[in-house]
Amino acid sequence: MLGIRSLGSSGINAEYGGVGNTIFPILEHCQNNSVFVYGCDFSSTAIDIVQSHDMYDTERCSAFVCDISAENLNMPVEEKSLDVITMIFVLSALNPDNMARCIANLVRYLKPGGHILFRDYGRYDLAQLRFKNGRCLSDNFYARGDGTKVYFFTQEEVDKLFCDAGLEKVQNIVDRRLQVNRARKLKMYRVWIQCKYMKPYLSV
Repeated sequence: MLGIRSLGSSGINAEYGGVGNTIFPILEHCQNNSVFVYGCDFSSTAIDIVQSHDMYDTERCSAFVCDISAENLNMPVEEKSLDVITMIFVLSALNPDNMARCIANLVRYLKPGGHILFRDYGRYDLAQLRFKNGRCLSDNFYARGDGTKVYFFTQEEVDKLFCDAGLEKVQNIVDRRLQVNRARKLKMYRVWIQCKYMKPYLSV
């Protein structure tokens, strides 16, 4: 998950989940001191990887362990300070019962006028169709072999989650792609949901 806050005319303040796939390209692209990046992940191993990276500099970024779906979430980030939060394959890993609370938590840290950028698995993506019997925990919610879980969304479900949290829709589309593995002669039909939602300027 990535979140962005202005620290001046071009400042970026990011908060993300992962092992630096987003945070370090931003630091590399923005070679100035007006950029500070926050990173968080549920996994302490992921945070250790980020902190051991050559580009990890406490003058420009801070990574910490956090469960963004927790009740009474308290992150070392000022509320209403982020211009952009990105959730790239983040929400699908949560239990559906915790998704609304997760979004409500993040909205607290978003500035009025700020945006959430969302990309995640869509209904009937190849990954969903490949699951075998016994892996389905509930409707469209599955357990992988490694113990992690994944949910497959519709546009309507995503829209309701974000609008119920007080955000306004800017974009909500389905990204369908055909990926071809020529060596293995495989066709892979991928389905992703890609969205952009804004926190109203009058939001308090």
